[in-house]
Amino acid sequence: MHLTPHEQERLMIHLAADVAEKRRARGVRLNYPETMALLIVHVLEGARDGRTVADLMSSGRKVLAREEVMEGVPEMIENVQVEATFPDGTKLVTIHSPFPEVGKDEEPNISPGKVDFSQRKGDEEVSFNDGARQLTASRS
Repeated sequence: MHLTPHEQERLMIHLAADVAEKRRARGVRLNYPETMALLIVHVLEGARDGRTVADLMSSGRKVLAREEVMEGVPEMIENVQVEATFPDGTKLVTIHSPFPEVGKDEEPNISPGKVDFSQRKGDEEVSFNDGARQLTASRS
């Protein structure tokens, strides 16, 4: 069997989605690549089945719940864009905000790249290697 690079890529995505589905069934929280694979395959298979772009955009937001993925993953995925082949041609499907929004009074547990600074008095100073023996190196 000879597959084009495009077909190989689609096959790898389907394989990743199969692994993700098995982990999801066991109750294991999904990481970023597994989450993306499931969302992409949802669109690809929906297009193959003849569903509309609008339907896939809407249903894509219900594929996974925040509780099914690792902390921080929902914040990493703002939009998912998939070029899928429909019966009437290839179209770009965008799933906007694939995870339900966190309530206004509720903060997400984690945000990738966010740095939290202590608000306690006396925590301003950071010391490294306190009490460690010092060595001096010289070059001859």
